[in-house]
Amino acid sequence: MPWLVYLLRCSDGSLYTGITNDLTKRLKAHAAGKASKYTRSRLPVALAYSEPQKSKSAALKREAAMKRLRRAEKERLVASGGRSRRPSRH
Repeated sequence: MPWLVYLLRCSDGSLYTGITNDLTKRLKAHAAGKASKYTRSRLPVALAYSEPQKSKSAALKREAAMKRLRRAEKERLVASGGRSRRPSRH
């Protein structure tokens, strides 16, 4: 399965960044409050953006880069259509 970096919009409007190689399973875990401490207290969450990556290493690097983005930059990613068409080269 391909690795993905994703953004979730939490009930308080915040954005959570994570990686996974099984998005469906990970979203179910978030919804059940079992995926992260951060989202557990901010349910419900909704997928706002996902971006495929070529490897786990690339996904981890892109996740770190996305976590450094300002909120406005993350919102631009979300507004860009929610899913990148090709893997990032980061």
